Amino acid sequence: MTEYTDHYAPDGLRTRATVVVVPGRGETRATYARLGRRLAADAYRVRVVDAPDLDADDVAGSLTRFGARLTTAVEGTAAEDGTVRPVVLLGADTGAVAVAALLGRDEIPAAGLPDAVVLAGLPGHAATTAGPWDEELDARTSCPAHRQTLTDDAQVRHGTLGDAVPDTLLDAALAAEPAVPALLLVGDADPLADRDSLAGIAKSLPRARLSVVRGAHHDVLNDVQHRSVAAEIVTFLETLRNDFVPVIAVEASTW
Repeated sequence: MTEYTDHYAPDGLRTRATVVVVPGRGETRATYARLGRRLAADAYRVRVVDAPDLDADDVAGSLTRFGARLTTAVEGTAAEDGTVRPVVLLGADTGAVAVAALLGRDEIPAAGLPDAVVLAGLPGHAATTAGPWDEELDARTSCPAHRQTLTDDAQVRHGTLGDAVPDTLLDAALAAEPAVPALLLVGDADPLADRDSLAGIAKSLPRARLSVVRGAHHDVLNDVQHRSVAAEIVTFLETLRNDFVPVIAVEASTW
């Protein structure tokens, strides 16, 4: 079994950026096949890694190992002309927690920083749900295709949304002040989200955007609004490439 799942830009198109996707609780790399294909079709190099192994008794060690894995994953995307920048880390659920906590550490050298992060479905302190698989699916998504994907994947670990996120790790993630631009994505029907904390994080950072997806649940990247969410990510990526100036400015609207 390969260590990563890769999605490449179409032949003949120049790759526009590198996106490394970090899954969350119970998820596998296959969970993000649809998102990976969609971003790759827009000429982004997408690599999906395994979900982080977070040890509540050794949070510092967990983050050190996670950071080393990410560094290797990014370096492994290099073609003859090197890794295509900007490099963006996209984390979901505890993947987002681990990414945020990692970037909040003082010992990360500037050379090891990504150019931006996307934090999707960042959970709050009460971020657990217990119950049968159908209830966990309801908390995750209302997308029939994604529900089937999760159910059919024998490697998806049922019940993991009932696993508590280590408080030390979550505190570090929520207190982190990444020195890079950040896009925060959350569904307004996410039962695990702390919207007030997310709004506070977005306001405290110099370059951050909080995008709330109407009707979306915890798996905001894979709910019925997945096309609009992917478009929001692409808009963010293109803004990075344009010196943080939005490519499109709406000057008038009657909506």
